[in-house]
Amino acid sequence: MSTSPAGAAHEAPEDAAAPPQLSASPSWGYLLREYYEMYRRSSAGGSRAVSMHQRAVRSEIARTMEDDAPLRRRTPTQKPVCVHMKRALDNGRLQGTATVIRAIESIAGELDWQYGYDKVPKGLAEKYAYAEVLGPNGPVVASRLILGLVLFAPRCIYPTHNHKDLTESYYCLSGAMSENDEGVYAPGSMIFNPPGRSHRITVDAREPCLLAYAWIGPPEALARQKMVFSR
Repeated sequence: MSTSPAGAAHEAPEDAAAPPQLSASPSWGYLLREYYEMYRRSSAGGSRAVSMHQRAVRSEIARTMEDDAPLRRRTPTQKPVCVHMKRALDNGRLQGTATVIRAIESIAGELDWQYGYDKVPKGLAEKYAYAEVLGPNGPVVASRLILGLVLFAPRCIYPTHNHKDLTESYYCLSGAMSENDEGVYAPGSMIFNPPGRSHRITVDAREPCLLAYAWIGPPEALARQKMVFSR
């Protein structure tokens, strides 16, 4: 997931009208509330670093909603992996993440799915894409936080990468995945990556995996983040 020029937002043509505010589109507001609740209810597992990250994400979501942030007009786009989205949503409805899934369904037709890389590794273009929900280039405009969704097809191997200056977390909504072969994460699990930590993702062979993610860091790092795969 990247905010590099290759992953820049596909903005719809502007007209003379001022951009709408978040309050004018309740579905986006409901989704932000679901993200807030994910980061309020999920356990920190006794980790002070995770707890601080959860608190920081909640604070920025609350700030965005209180400020009634503008909504950026975007042209919905899809990638090949989106053929697995219905299955991922269907599976998610059977989990404790069902309220988040329903909120995603309400805005699914407005999502701009991207790759975020100048060059996508062979095979990955069919098995991966992400869509921003909030951020400097997101439909909900914010400068200190990025929220989004990432969809993986079955058997996807997402190569080793890291995020300079950014703290990242994933929240599993549907399916199952592993990070660095160190455990299996099912719906309701949260994965935490401090800045610079290299990580590789593998996905279950039978079902797609849908994750919510959050990036938090300095505004300049969020706005100009360029992610590359490790060699």
